[in-house]
Amino acid sequence: MIEVSHLTKRYGKITAVDDISFSVDTGEVLGFLGPNGAGKSTTMNIITGYISSNEGTVTVDGSEILKNPKQTKQKIGYLPEIPPLYIDMTVRKYLEFMFDLKQVKLPKKQHVDEVSRLVGLENHGKRLIKNLSKGYRQRVGFAQALLGNPPVIILDEPTVGLDPKQIIDIRKLIKSLGKKHTVILSSHVLSEIAATCDRVIIIDGGKIIADAKADELHSVLSENRRLLLTAEGSSSEIGAELNRIPAVQRVKKLGVAGKGANQYELEYLPDSDIRREVFNAMARTKSPILEMKSGDGSLEELYLRLTEKAKGGEN
Repeated sequence: MIEVSHLTKRYGKITAVDDISFSVDTGEVLGFLGPNGAGKSTTMNIITGYISSNEGTVTVDGSEILKNPKQTKQKIGYLPEIPPLYIDMTVRKYLEFMFDLKQVKLPKKQHVDEVSRLVGLENHGKRLIKNLSKGYRQRVGFAQALLGNPPVIILDEPTVGLDPKQIIDIRKLIKSLGKKHTVILSSHVLSEIAATCDRVIIIDGGKIIADAKADELHSVLSENRRLLLTAEGSSSEIGAELNRIPAVQRVKKLGVAGKGANQYELEYLPDSDIRREVFNAMARTKSPILEMKSGDGSLEELYLRLTEKAKGGEN
């Protein structure tokens, strides 16, 4: 559905987007994740045709944005971080105005009714936009992006400034959009992306530093996995036995954890599960296991570790 090839955008001596390539399949909800200033919004603005690139191409449903801008833009619904609303208009009048502006060919009343119902605005058509909460203003922004039933929906930081209930509502809406549209969602909040998207691309410094399915993100962000073990017994015997496990890369004694007990950190290869082997190793040394738990850290910690490493690699 979307093909981004060798995209580069420079502002003078600053390279905001640096030779990135990726594709998005039909019906996929893609999360575009990165810290502020990473190049997310620039990339999305290029995909929508709002700004041009210095190099590279963007193709949406077979149509290239720079060669066929009008045709390509008709395939895209865009919600920027700050929705483009005319706050002195009612919800209904605004959506009808945007319907005309986009030159949508569908039956007007029926289509505006359908879009309003989809985003939960069916009972708010007569209200002035300026009197709506931020969450409902965001829904109006969603509605204008959906007018014309574009196959691609692009959302730039769609939950910024919303309260927890509004965030949950918007997440449900985004997931429902993925059933009929291809969706790209940008955010700098990892939990937001992980809860909403099928796949995640992490960008930092204008470069893609990770690309994975959402449920594989933890293993992708971890170069090695970590296990914390607390056990009684001889630390030298325990260390020697644990180091014999094939997937274990390193065993580090962290310190005393009670009378006759020590805590160890085991670093092991991703895509491995060493718990049974650790249990068997402790049985061989007759060392009772007092505790065994993951030491990987949260997704947020792994994400920060990865972006810090990427920055270090540029120096």
